[in-house]
Amino acid sequence: MARVFLLLALCVLPALVSAARPGRNPFSVQGRVYCDTCLAGFETPKTTYIAGSKVKVECRDRKTQDLVYSKEGTTDSTGTYIITVDEDHKDQICDAMLVSSPRKDCSSPSSGRDRARVILTSYNGLVSTTRYANSMGFMAAQAMSGCTELLRSYQDFDN
Repeated sequence: MARVFLLLALCVLPALVSAARPGRNPFSVQGRVYCDTCLAGFETPKTTYIAGSKVKVECRDRKTQDLVYSKEGTTDSTGTYIITVDEDHKDQICDAMLVSSPRKDCSSPSSGRDRARVILTSYNGLVSTTRYANSMGFMAAQAMSGCTELLRSYQDFDN
């Protein structure tokens, strides 16, 4: 009888403990950083992506707006960043945001494209732990050649 009780304790107890404790699957926040070479306010075929840009993920308390989490990352050669977030931020508002650009000719954050909202919780029905953020951009100091024609073609398409 003692052996049965010991076997039960060794098999069932660990299963109960691990079931009661939620798993810690890290989230992966992924996005790209671009240079708006046409000063269009959005990505175009002339857009270039910036390697070495600094980006951060910040989470704030939904009620108090206090900063509760912040982690920084850097874009790779394709302008892509991946920031791993270890905790679930169920009751918080989280944003990926631009920090800095290594390019002097493209270092001013584009208004409205300087941050991207990301949902960092597993309580929303999504199975994947990868969260894709909208692309964020910096404005070029001046438009490159060929942009006028490109932007005009968008207007022709609308008509």
